[in-house]
Amino acid sequence: MINIVYDIKIYRQTLKDIIKEDDVVVELGCHVGNSTRIISQLAPHGKIIALDKGTESREKLDELKKEVKTPIEFINADVRLHETLEEVGQKVDEWGGCDVLSVDLGGGYHPDTTFKVFYIWSSTLKPRDTIIRNRGLLDFIHSSSGTEIIRSENGWLESCGDDGIPPRLKELKLWSPKL
Repeated sequence: MINIVYDIKIYRQTLKDIIKEDDVVVELGCHVGNSTRIISQLAPHGKIIALDKGTESREKLDELKKEVKTPIEFINADVRLHETLEEVGQKVDEWGGCDVLSVDLGGGYHPDTTFKVFYIWSSTLKPRDTIIRNRGLLDFIHSSSGTEIIRSENGWLESCGDDGIPPRLKELKLWSPKL
């Protein structure tokens, strides 16, 4: 399932509702690790890959890794870059797949970037569940209507097949053809 929220309390409650104790979680936009800490408590037998391009993230995540039992791999990188997706994709494949994709980019701004990142990462990783924290996407969903019923049951848009895998996205030459 794909969950879209904005309020941080609802975001963290939704994490509690979907994460299982042995899940592999990819967290895009971990900032200083406040939600990462919650994820580690929810998945004590799982693994976490936490990503953020912010300069303050590394120190905080290094501290968190010393405090919790769940293995956390922090990657200080831009999630829009193909090298980042390649690196995470390889690790997730080695670990048997991604169970949960958590996307919290830019504090709720730029719904277009957030959606593109979600679409490409989820099409590649094919998570069971996804949670996206973004006000613009939530506003779009609740301000629109549609006449067709197209529905995906997992944490990625399976109705689109593999169209979101980087080599098929011709407008985004930024993404790697290697995945």
